[in-house]
Amino acid sequence: MNRKIAITLPVSWQELTDRQLYYLYNLFLDNLSADQIKTYCFFLWGKIRIECRYDEHDYIVRHDKETFKVSRELIASAIHELDWIVEIPEYPVRISRIRKHAALPADFQGVEFEKYIYCDNLYQGYLSTQKQELLNEMAGILYNAPGIKTNAAEKLSTFYWFASLKELFSRTFPSFLRPTGSMTSENLLEQGAPLGRRLQEAMNAQIRALTKGDITKEREVLSMDTWRALAELDAQAKEYEELKKQYGK
Repeated sequence: MNRKIAITLPVSWQELTDRQLYYLYNLFLDNLSADQIKTYCFFLWGKIRIECRYDEHDYIVRHDKETFKVSRELIASAIHELDWIVEIPEYPVRISRIRKHAALPADFQGVEFEKYIYCDNLYQGYLSTQKQELLNEMAGILYNAPGIKTNAAEKLSTFYWFASLKELFSRTFPSFLRPTGSMTSENLLEQGAPLGRRLQEAMNAQIRALTKGDITKEREVLSMDTWRALAELDAQAKEYEELKKQYGK
């Protein structure tokens, strides 16, 4: 006789608690396969425990004080409910607190543009060099905690947070931050001038665009809300593209 059980699982990154995020990032760090990661999460988050092996193909498991038999095939099918965990979050997600340090808003609403620029430079530097200390420095900004010491899971959380933030911004401000294209920060990784100089030049170009060359407004620009600053840069980029179409290159 077939039995039905109700198992509740998170359906997106946004539903994960800090504890679940720590668990997931530590699984990522263990170099497991995607199916192994989903299986571990399925059993833990679904509150299912394997009691013993029934035969070559089946297991006896416990859920809510009840035991029942399940097949390997059923488990393999069920873990697909967690396919989303192997993708970069569609919306920014982060561990909300590292010890006593609370995180900035996940979507950077209300966060100063200066902090975004600084983190973006560190993020691009990490993509280029894979130096873990750059993620640690990012965490110091993202958690308002200069000098913070993060563990491997917290560094990975920092990377996923900013990567998903960049994806959100590329969808929201497509004229200025395209996933691929000449006006994106990704082209900073192309061959040419040293990375540090390219990052500095890109940052200066953004500030010049917002101040329109008036250096007395630089402090005002850096303290702008990130969304407001990117919206202005996006509008300028859109105007530029329209002028190119109208008058040619």
